[in-house]
Amino acid sequence: MVQQVPENITFPNEEEKILELWKNLNCFQECLKQSKNRPRFNFYDGPPFATGLPHYGHILAGTIKDIVTRFAHQSGFHVDRRFGWDCHGLPVEYEIDRTLGIKGPEDVAKMGIKEYNNQCRGIVMRYSKEWEFSVTRLGRWIDFENDYKTLYPEFMESVWWVFKQLYDKGLVYRGVKVMPFSTACNTPLSNFESHQNYKDVQDPSVTVSFPLDEDASVSLVAWTTTPWTLPSNLALCVNPELQYVKLRDNATGKIYVLMESRLIALYKSDSEYEILDRFPGIALKGKKYKPLFEYFIQCKDKGAFAVVVDSYVKEEEGTGVVHQAPYFGADDYRVCMDFNIIQKDSVPVCPVDASGCFTAEVTDFAGQYVKDADKNIIKLLKEKGRVVHSGSFKHSYPFCWRSDTPLIYKAVPSWFVRVEHMVEKLLENNAQCYWVPDFVREKRFGNWLKDARDWAISRNRYWGTPIPLWVSDDFEEVVCIGSVAELEELSGVKVTDLHRESIDHLTIPSRCGKGLLHRVPEVFDCWFESGSMPYAQVHYPFENKKELEDAFPADFIAEGIDQTRGWFYTLLVLSTALFGRPPFKNVIVNGLVLASDGQKMSKRKKNYPDPMSIVNSYGADALRLYLINSPVVRAENLRFKEEGVRDILKDVFLPWYNAYRFLVQNIQILQHKLWTLTLEVT
Repeated sequence: MVQQVPENITFPNEEEKILELWKNLNCFQECLKQSKNRPRFNFYDGPPFATGLPHYGHILAGTIKDIVTRFAHQSGFHVDRRFGWDCHGLPVEYEIDRTLGIKGPEDVAKMGIKEYNNQCRGIVMRYSKEWEFSVTRLGRWIDFENDYKTLYPEFMESVWWVFKQLYDKGLVYRGVKVMPFSTACNTPLSNFESHQNYKDVQDPSVTVSFPLDEDASVSLVAWTTTPWTLPSNLALCVNPELQYVKLRDNATGKIYVLMESRLIALYKSDSEYEILDRFPGIALKGKKYKPLFEYFIQCKDKGAFAVVVDSYVKEEEGTGVVHQAPYFGADDYRVCMDFNIIQKDSVPVCPVDASGCFTAEVTDFAGQYVKDADKNIIKLLKEKGRVVHSGSFKHSYPFCWRSDTPLIYKAVPSWFVRVEHMVEKLLENNAQCYWVPDFVREKRFGNWLKDARDWAISRNRYWGTPIPLWVSDDFEEVVCIGSVAELEELSGVKVTDLHRESIDHLTIPSRCGKGLLHRVPEVFDCWFESGSMPYAQVHYPFENKKELEDAFPADFIAEGIDQTRGWFYTLLVLSTALFGRPPFKNVIVNGLVLASDGQKMSKRKKNYPDPMSIVNSYGADALRLYLINSPVVRAENLRFKEEGVRDILKDVFLPWYNAYRFLVQNIQILQHKLWTLTLEVT
């Protein structure tokens, strides 16, 4: 007999019954056992941090992953689904720094790296139980018992192996480059990290005069939105091919030189000035000018405080005369190198403190600190009579993806992986991958790959996989370690853990008579670890060598569109460098889930409903179907609305349920009639 269907139903309660049934029957593990001899469908799960609770973006990506891997299993494949955890890096360290009030390296030195890392270790799995509960409650089948963590020694050893392969191929080098720098986290970031968090900000802008040595009555005028870099000015740059003018300001009688197409930067009407001369930018090359400050006056004999030329100067903003502070700008650094104003790996810098005094360090800068410095420098320049105009300027500016503080750009020594030489191979491998939606492959990701830069993989931090390079004091002798066994052999010490507190003290005897080699202090960018996960999660090549090679590349991965600047990119760079192959065959890219007002979801603003309250009210199936049936699965953004989930219940599930209930009622009526007829016949 068909069971009677009740008139009313509470979908969340019914889901709880199904989850309990799956648990009692151990359904997921039984499915894996039954399918173990089938062909494999290989899936990589990108590791989240467990320092925060899962949000709608995680739920969306998890739903996509669950649907595809379930379908693969039901289509006759065996699908391992291992959950992974990102345990190292800035997200963890920033939480500890904020909790313990740590301001910089000196504070860490006082407490010791061992204690600092113990504090980090204590919070990395803070919300792991909540993650497991939420993911399970949402109906996703994923293996938490056989998970991988980036802090496991086996995982870290495989990361070392990946790095050693790159080093042996000549793809690793140490250099000084102007890079995005997080003042809050006290470390450089890679270029792709700096593109993950842009915001529109209102910054001070100032136009400053630079009187020429040959005629102090004539001044070049340069515009900047970073007044705090002006004390480090070493040159001015103009475009050699564009037209410049010498003019007299009718209000002040002063004579200025700027790009003709940028007159609008200073004047609203041509009646405000009189043009005295016109000439191409190349005519200004080599002209000397009076420095704003005399902190680097000794550099004048080496070519500083002169006009240089480069086509990077555009006519879209500013005055067409660009102030060059090579310590704080990539183009500035390159141009000053080209004109021999600075030497490689040696850049003079004169950062400022909040009072407008000049110090030798910049690493303590924070957002408010720079603002105060800007204000005081503008005040000093006004007193010197060098400010032509000051105001504010709204523009898009990069913020640290972790601390949400403004980045600065500064020259820092870092370890890099060469990427620029393999751009064509990256594009070729990308073309072999099937992207959903397909426009992401050619446009957002493909365009990003075309401009790929060498990857800064080192971080001046503590909680991470240490970079396995042991060097002499002069850096002329370098030993790259690729395994625990190799380190034990060369150091003569048994190694059980690979974090800094366990290996920083280990030394390796020099083979060139340079005494003892010491490990470089940096750790890996955590993106290097996540990009290594296909190999590190199975401890390749130390274990599971054949299994990995047979299963590589992955059949399927899925994450949010922001990972075109993150995990998708690092996976592709490392697999291309290691094996010349793409790391995955198919990828689904989802858009971002925003608050109902179109803003980013924010715990502080409380502009979105708690995911578990939605599940408890409407059920996980309603939430999953709402997400999966929206434009967000086509890499578009979704404004999350609770009523949208409620409508799934009202417009889909309840009609389905009532139709099923109607069917069962009619079956029961038919069964009753057949039973009655049978009795009459007998």
